[in-house]
Amino acid sequence: MQPMRPVIPMAPMWPSLPAPPAPSPETSRRPPWRVPSEARCVALWDRFEMPEHIRAHSAKVALVACQVAEAGKALGISVCVETVRASALLHDIAKAYCIKHGGHHGQLGGAWAMAATGNPVLAMGVIHHMYWPFKADLRRFLTPLAVLYGDKRVAHDQIVPIEHRFDDLLERYGKTQEIRERIASTNKQAKDIENALSKLLEKDLNAHDFDRRRLVD
Repeated sequence: MQPMRPVIPMAPMWPSLPAPPAPSPETSRRPPWRVPSEARCVALWDRFEMPEHIRAHSAKVALVACQVAEAGKALGISVCVETVRASALLHDIAKAYCIKHGGHHGQLGGAWAMAATGNPVLAMGVIHHMYWPFKADLRRFLTPLAVLYGDKRVAHDQIVPIEHRFDDLLERYGKTQEIRERIASTNKQAKDIENALSKLLEKDLNAHDFDRRRLVD
């Protein structure tokens, strides 16, 4: 009889992590790191061979995320809209690679974005665009949370309600109970963030047509 293999305890689906340090007042006024232009982001798309459908998706995510950031900035929140745009444009930079070879496209994409730009705030939005493992402090972390929210409002290359986005994910990927539970957990967090953003910005984000840029009056 073969010896029994040891049972390895499973880690939580979404581990609770300590939050990153808050930016100092000096660095929050103007980003101390270089922010790549839209043309530079497109050049990185080319470098990492991003397919056209992921480029179209990323452009729409940037459209949503930037309007959220602009609305926050209009209320006096310290946020660099250009950083939000670049982070959103690069959030799926490693997705095609990971579909082909395996791996976590948020973590790998964040590493690639950090290596290419040297901008840790931008990289944070890439790493955490699927799920935010800290307290959702919108004033402190508006950049990555705007990118996450933008991603949850875009199915393929169409801006849709969050529920539509997650119905699509369940249909395509919900093959096991564990996957369905993880999708449900991510869906709940996205709705909680949407509700918190709507309260902070005093706008019903679910009702807005981001394609027509009607978020900031």
